[in-house]
This record gives sequence, structure tokens and C-alpha cells, in this order.
Amino acid sequence: MAFAHPLARAAKVWTARGHDGEQRVLVVVTTIPLDKGHKRYKKALVDKLSRAVQDYLNESKEAGAYLLMNRLRDWRQSRPELPA
Repeated sequence: MAFAHPLARAAKVWTARGHDGEQRVLVVVTTIPLDKGHKRYKKALVDKLSRAVQDYLNESKEAGAYLLMNRLRDWRQSRPELPA
């Protein structure tokens, strides 16, 4: 069963490989602001989504960790502009 929640736009399990082995991570994409400095940030919504993901992982054992992230198009431009 795949993770589904009204605040999640997409979710997929990925395998993260590192020098210390592999770990399965559930990546959840959302449109709610996750940055505490954002004017529309609502801790209650982030907590609600986090609890839902944790409950899902406890029941399914599909992954050992999770990551909440915003859609790429919602990211602010973080790199400085190069001079012409």
C-alpha cells in the first residue's frame, strides 16, 4: 500500500546507499511551506503530515526513515546570479 495523505502530493520509497550500507527512505512531496521562516508556515500542518508518515512507516515497515520536501518549482532561487 502506498502512502497517501491530503497534504502530500507524491510519495515514493528510495534506497539511499552510503559507505555504511543501504537505507530505505520514504520521500514525501508537499505544497505546504516547510521553512519556519516562511510567512505561510503552519507548524500544525507540518506536524500532522509528519505524524501521518510516522504512523504509516510503523505499520508498513516499508522504510526506516522519511524526508518531507517541497516541489522543486516551489523552491526559491538559492544560487546567486552570475555577472554577465
